[in-house]
Amino acid sequence: MRGRTRNSRRVEWQGVGLSLLVLLLTIAPMLATAKDRKEELEGLRDAIHDSRDRVIEHEAGERAILEQLEVVDRRLQTVSHDRNTARRDVDAARRRLREIEPKLAVAKKEHAGTQKALAARAVALYRGGEIGPVRVVFSATSLPDLLSRASMLRVLVRHDAELVARFGEERSRLEALQGQASLAVRDREDGGARLTRLVAELKTERKGKGEILVRLRKDRKSERRLLLELEQAAQALEETIRTLGARADRSGAGVPVSGFAGRRGQLAPPVVAKVTEHFGRVVDPEFQTTTFRSGVDFEADAGTSVRSVAPGIVRFSGWFRGYGRIVIVDHGDAFHSISGHLDEIYVEVGNPVEEGQALGTVGETGSLGGPSLYFELRRGGDPVDPEPWLLDARG
Repeated sequence: MRGRTRNSRRVEWQGVGLSLLVLLLTIAPMLATAKDRKEELEGLRDAIHDSRDRVIEHEAGERAILEQLEVVDRRLQTVSHDRNTARRDVDAARRRLREIEPKLAVAKKEHAGTQKALAARAVALYRGGEIGPVRVVFSATSLPDLLSRASMLRVLVRHDAELVARFGEERSRLEALQGQASLAVRDREDGGARLTRLVAELKTERKGKGEILVRLRKDRKSERRLLLELEQAAQALEETIRTLGARADRSGAGVPVSGFAGRRGQLAPPVVAKVTEHFGRVVDPEFQTTTFRSGVDFEADAGTSVRSVAPGIVRFSGWFRGYGRIVIVDHGDAFHSISGHLDEIYVEVGNPVEEGQALGTVGETGSLGGPSLYFELRRGGDPVDPEPWLLDARG
């Protein structure tokens, strides 16, 4: 009985062992599969992160077309300003040198004459010897003659003293002028070297901008993205003008009644130049995309003065994405003018301006085609064709 029980228990344990063995054999592949799946999930997660980073980088690159151009434009504007400053410094050094050179020539001539006179007196004194003056005085034959000789001797001594003093003054003046001339020459040479470097740097920056534009024109996707960004910039400008107008109305800081609305066809253009790009719809000949130009482009040289078309108040002055450096003038009657692609800006926000007053100079900030003036006229934020409002607007 006990033997049977012991045998039956042995059989049961053997069965349990077999069951555990089967269970382990069944679970082992599942455990291995879970481990592989975990590794697979981790790899997939890393791939997702990498893909997301690439997408973000790509989107940022596409989104940064205007931003890239603005960065280049800002560098161009800075280098151009430094170049102009260096050019003015060189011109100033040259003017100083031109002013100094005649003075230096006169000083040299006077100094040489005084030096010659001193040399003659020195020879005369040498020939007279140490007791020459004494011999002159005591060789007098009478008292009047003695007094006359003494008086003449005093005049000679005073003359010699004045000659020596004048020689010292002229020498000091000559040395000062020579120092000024040397400084002017050094400034001219240093300025010239700096100007050469900045001109080369400006050329490099312009080449870089040109390469960006060439790449954009060759890539249809980038070209379309740029057009979209330009449209968004135009919408942002429109919203800015509406906001500026509403803010001026709330604050009571609007332009007094100006009669601007009645001056259609009577406004002097902001620059005397040909209009090369007109207001309205534009169809790209290559991509057949349609865009709307809210203003006009004047073919004006860099540095040309840009003037206000009418009296008003400056509402914005500075950089604006897609337009470069701009000035927005509130002319009253809900009209604003926008002058873009500027280089120098002469006015600040809040400044009143007169008709014909210089706002700045033509540049190429924000421009995709070199120096030009971009000009808009808006009523209540909506763009209107500027040409019918301008005198002698030539297309």
